[in-house]
Amino acid sequence: MNPQPPSANSVSRILLASLIGTTIEFFDFYIYATAAVLVFPKLFFHSSDPTSATLESLATFALAFFARPLGAALFGHFGDRKGRKATLVAALMTMGPSTVAIGLLPGYDSIGIFAPLLLALFRFGQGLGLGGEWGGAVLLATENAPANKKAWYGMFPQLGAPIGFLLSSATFFILGKVMSDADFISYGWRIPFIASAILILLGLYVRLKITETPEFTKVIDNNERSKVPFADVFTKHTKAITLGTLATITTFLLFYLMTVFTLSWGTSKLNFTKDTFLIMQMISMLAFGAGIPLSAVVADKFGRNRMLILASACIMVFGLTFAPFFSSHDVVVTTLFLSTGMFLMGLTYGPIGTALAEIFPASVRYTGASLAFTLAGILGASLTPYLATKLANTYGLQYVGYYLTAAATLTLLALVAARGIMAKQHL
Repeated sequence: MNPQPPSANSVSRILLASLIGTTIEFFDFYIYATAAVLVFPKLFFHSSDPTSATLESLATFALAFFARPLGAALFGHFGDRKGRKATLVAALMTMGPSTVAIGLLPGYDSIGIFAPLLLALFRFGQGLGLGGEWGGAVLLATENAPANKKAWYGMFPQLGAPIGFLLSSATFFILGKVMSDADFISYGWRIPFIASAILILLGLYVRLKITETPEFTKVIDNNERSKVPFADVFTKHTKAITLGTLATITTFLLFYLMTVFTLSWGTSKLNFTKDTFLIMQMISMLAFGAGIPLSAVVADKFGRNRMLILASACIMVFGLTFAPFFSSHDVVVTTLFLSTGMFLMGLTYGPIGTALAEIFPASVRYTGASLAFTLAGILGASLTPYLATKLANTYGLQYVGYYLTAAATLTLLALVAARGIMAKQHL
């Protein structure tokens, strides 16, 4: 193997550029998730039944997950053909304007059926951009990393998830404190969507300062670029894309159960106030953030596959405790429940980006890693808040836990089956 060429990027610039982009992207994504529960059912959907309006709102939430594989294929193509840097900038500039547009969108009372239709369109734009953002950010980090610190570098874009969530939750919490519920529904919820334009400009500035990764430069120098990366991923790397997708399902399902579903259930069925529950969720994000670097350290020392198998086994057990753990009206118990779930989320989320990136060769890595991640989003997250709500209302909260345990079992089996391909890539 030829030695990896030196990077022109400083370590701090690499890690900041990978972290800030995903922080912005996830901030944009999470303010939608929060608003989809708290605001959109009342503003954009015409229904006399609050439960039906909430389910319709959560359906638009799911739409972005179906857009993400398209974004992965589109931006992945250019990322593998033209380079990581330019594609990362383009992905950021796709999601950002979509988010701002949602903040400017009139409600159902003003433009009727066009309100939910335009909301769905802009939500699609969010998903398209995020489909190209995540993979590029992970590659920016891992393709500049020393061989013994791949997972450590690769966890920095993953930290954008808890940071982005904390920023979005804190924003909604502050707005709820400084204005009445009527003012919040009327215009207050729009502020974070519109203000995200500032973060987008900051992210754009940082991204334009980086240079191309050494591994992609090597692909160009050796004339190894794929003509159609999307086709090559499915014809030449079928096992990697299949097992990579299945191995990532639980990562998505657990996160959106612990955020969107619990927020909806906790405020409607357990009678927590919106502000109280957002505080509990922000505390749980600290546990999420703690799990990510811990898992990266373990993954670099013992292997990505072993770390992910351990995390999946723990999530299987957690699913069996879901209903009794999340049936209390006690703030301390519920905070402990949320924090436990999000810590386990950190353990599986920290190494998953590095693991997915390294099972594909550099010539199709942007496309392959992005597609595996986003296809898992469809299977593991797109309908999770909707299905969990239906299961809980129809059969009881324990079936939400069974749903999680079943997904974790599938992920664990995929990780066991993937040990061979991961070993080839020093995982």
